[in-house]
Amino acid sequence: MRVGLFVPCYVDQLAPSVAWASLRVLERAGCEVCYPERQTCCGQPFLNLGAAREAVRLGRRHLSCFADVDAVVCPSASCTATVRLRYPEVGVGTKGDPDRIRRRTFELGEFLVRELGRSDLGAVFPHRVALLQSCHGLRDLELGTPSERAGGAATPGPTELLLRGVRGLELVAPERPDECCGFGGAFSVKFPEISGRIGRDRLRALADTGADYVTSTDTSCLLHLDGLRRRNGFGPRPIHLAEILAAEEA
Repeated sequence: MRVGLFVPCYVDQLAPSVAWASLRVLERAGCEVCYPERQTCCGQPFLNLGAAREAVRLGRRHLSCFADVDAVVCPSASCTATVRLRYPEVGVGTKGDPDRIRRRTFELGEFLVRELGRSDLGAVFPHRVALLQSCHGLRDLELGTPSERAGGAATPGPTELLLRGVRGLELVAPERPDECCGFGGAFSVKFPEISGRIGRDRLRALADTGADYVTSTDTSCLLHLDGLRRRNGFGPRPIHLAEILAAEEA
């Protein structure tokens, strides 16, 4: 399968190791991976702020960058949800090839498990790891079972299944496992005091698990928590799902 690697702008600028790890994981899974160099921002910040005209322009450009691939894979649940679910709300990617590309855009773990049927990539990571469920991944992409959903037992999502397949990894869950970290994109800029308070509460819950690391499908959430960790002097270190899946025994 020919896969286009969609790298969010904040990953490109602040955490490029996540993009390289995603590439290694996809190649290990047998994919032919390309990286369209014309890609920029998918438009999520503009959509969140109500700047529809700018979001439409970026959305159309984004889809045009991936015209010749079988699937688009992104190491971010929030950016994936923007493309697949938010674009139609502003009339982007609703017809023809752009519609196909939009529908064939996947979060990394979702793609590995649900499209390729892979939950064991041969990764080795002998550490205690807490899982931070991203809000977009949990509720938009259904990568897990949110606590507010009534009836039935919680079903492990792709992220949890992949982490269970990592050798040596001990997976732990914080109290209130699907609570927001407080980042929320533009929310953290408009309401920094509230964002920081939510984040510190989440960081404390993660620290109480005794985890060495906290992982997530979203670098933005991890960067937010890491900033709080460094300022407050406690909490597990952040590591993206892709970086764990790319880890091999030394």
